[in-house]
Amino acid sequence: MPNPDRQWVTRPALRRGHALFGTLVVVAGLLVGGCSSRPLITYSAETPPLALVPASQAGVQDKRGRFREIFCAVLETRGASLPDYRPCDEALTRVGAEPPGTGERVDLGQSTRHLVAVFVPGIGWDCFSDWLAPDGSVAEHLRHFGYDQVTLQVDGLSSSANNARQIRDAILQMDLPEDDARLVLIGYSKGAPDILEAVVSYPEIRARVAAVVSTAGAIGGSALANDATQSQLGLLRHWPGAQCSLGDERGLDSLRPATRKAWLADNTLPDDFPYYSLVTFPQPERISAVLRLSYNKLAQLDARNDGQLLFYDQVIPRSTLVAYVNADHWALAVPIGRTHAFLRSTFVNHNDFPREAMLEALLRFVESDLAARAK
Repeated sequence: MPNPDRQWVTRPALRRGHALFGTLVVVAGLLVGGCSSRPLITYSAETPPLALVPASQAGVQDKRGRFREIFCAVLETRGASLPDYRPCDEALTRVGAEPPGTGERVDLGQSTRHLVAVFVPGIGWDCFSDWLAPDGSVAEHLRHFGYDQVTLQVDGLSSSANNARQIRDAILQMDLPEDDARLVLIGYSKGAPDILEAVVSYPEIRARVAAVVSTAGAIGGSALANDATQSQLGLLRHWPGAQCSLGDERGLDSLRPATRKAWLADNTLPDDFPYYSLVTFPQPERISAVLRLSYNKLAQLDARNDGQLLFYDQVIPRSTLVAYVNADHWALAVPIGRTHAFLRSTFVNHNDFPREAMLEALLRFVESDLAARAK
């Protein structure tokens, strides 16, 4: 007799799950050449001169020790009251010689600057955001402490140049006091280069910006983009409930390493505000099943990747290094596991991460760092 305690999944449910998995694979960059031996980065002399050097020699300040103090304090204080709690040492990855903290007191009270986290999402976000149905828990949590969080709508399948203009328009339409530098622009994945192009191309928004943060940002691009086509990315328009358009059909090109590195070589970032980099550097066992194949493909270049990006391609030049996070690319910012139990138990099985605590700690770190710079 069948075991009454066993959880059965119907064949239609399995078919729906596998169909959705196929679409998830497109996002993960697995559809083309999944079994090919073609190099992810092919030979080409059409590249700016490059050098892989220690972060300190690229003008990057390492303040991981202070961020760890703040993040650990938030986690210890909030504890299990927030979803997806993990101990601090499990949520962060120690890479190399992490500098010690300052030992200064961590203030977990009300914000005095009332920073607003302006989140710019990654590629394809507007195709699956309705299906994802995030509950707004991050913004709700931040408002308890005098912060706020909004998500900007950009074209999920368009280029960084196109989305930079949309970012500019959205910022100028915000009801803020004149020259009130309160916005912390947080770019996730492709959202990070979208932001960088916006602050370079549109100086009229800079007076409103307090800081720019890359979170798992595709600053140097992803080699996976070399192995896919825009038409395959366009399949995201068939995602359940998708509302996205084709846009300018150049989104994938904006993710290619040659495009991103050429842009960095040709453009100087304005020094009106500081830049920060939060990098995903998961332990291999923290990679969800859906990202395992793309992780293995990138591992042909470097096993230190999050399933979509190499760890050193996530750092803004001359920025402040905030943390290395023990989360894969999706776990940091795409809460699939909270709203889709079947995927959480199968394909997206390491999607849990204390995002509310992370963003609170990030804003507190930025606020305190801005205050120190002003002295």
